Amino acid sequence: MSDAPAARVSSITARTVLVTGGARSGKSLYAEGLVRASTRERIYVATCTPYDEEMRQRIDRHRDQRGGGWRTIEEPRDLAGVIAAESTAHRAILVDCLTLWLSNLIFAEANPEAETARLAGALCAAPGPVVLVTNEVGSGIVPDNALARRFRDEQGRLNRRIAELADVAVLVAAGLPLVLKPSHLQPEIRL
Repeated sequence: MSDAPAARVSSITARTVLVTGGARSGKSLYAEGLVRASTRERIYVATCTPYDEEMRQRIDRHRDQRGGGWRTIEEPRDLAGVIAAESTAHRAILVDCLTLWLSNLIFAEANPEAETARLAGALCAAPGPVVLVTNEVGSGIVPDNALARRFRDEQGRLNRRIAELADVAVLVAAGLPLVLKPSHLQPEIRL
């Protein structure tokens, strides 16, 4: 993926950036490019809990892909706490990803709505930029079980809440970024 799209969005003064897209769409690469293009210390907040060997291998590939120059914090549930503790004007934080974070909350029987409110508060108070990666999961068929439907619905609400407060929201599809917000970057549609 070219650095040009990341450089274009990073030229907007953005404190909170939401990067969404489907599986393997290039959203993590794009988000990493945004943080890499800054001159700030890079913090990578990993929300994944490796439950099996395949997931450990995925984590290793992500780490290798990022390369050096990142400080990694593994935090499966307390994103608000990490952002509050780690955000400074001299650091850029990348959270990868909100989807796994939400899964962790649901499996821990935590309250996603309350945790999303805590996260929103931490993002609004953060003195430095935060880039958050998430999956767009609501574009498929209706899941066939209650847990999967609950997850899909909670993910949609989480994405919508973070997009509302984000300065920039980007959809990545097939490795191509589409800036959804701010709206002045999009053509105005009139009827």
